[in-house]
Amino acid sequence: MDEKYWQERWKSSDTPWDMGTACPALVAYCSQLTDKDIAILIPGAGSGYEVDWLWENGFHNVTALDWSPQALDRILDRIPDFPENQLVSGDFFETKGEFDLILEQTFMSAIDPAKRHAYAIKMFSLLKQGGTLAGLLFDFPLDGGPPFGGSEAEYRKLFEPLFEIKTMARCYNSIPPRDGRELFFILKKRMLKA
Repeated sequence: MDEKYWQERWKSSDTPWDMGTACPALVAYCSQLTDKDIAILIPGAGSGYEVDWLWENGFHNVTALDWSPQALDRILDRIPDFPENQLVSGDFFETKGEFDLILEQTFMSAIDPAKRHAYAIKMFSLLKQGGTLAGLLFDFPLDGGPPFGGSEAEYRKLFEPLFEIKTMARCYNSIPPRDGRELFFILKKRMLKA
């Protein structure tokens, strides 16, 4: 599941996770945001329909990250004036920057479960003080994958050392194929003591 793997999936249009529209849970969450100048990162952005929604609603400080340039090209096809420097093709674990908000749209389910601790640390490092990580995680057994599942108990154990868990609950507005299989969460970056 390296860069080559994901690029081949996009080149061959083997993308069953692509919903063809912005995720309803993320749209509902972002609709409540009042500061349109915040720096937002969407890792594993794929076709980036959430980017479209954010852009159309005045959030222009959005960075979309994905292994696949082909996926990111789809964003430019739909939003020709989207700043190309805000489309980043590369490895999440090598990403630099500071963000107020990171939107997770089951991106973690595409990462080798052995890297989940590193994922949590990287998310923490990419957020500004007081920043938020929000989105969706799959709630089904970890076996197989991708997508790799998990449970609320596992996620709490993973995130609690670094984040204050504001919300972690069954998603009430999942798309039909994922209904009953997603958790919606909001995490706030903790201030770590020296």
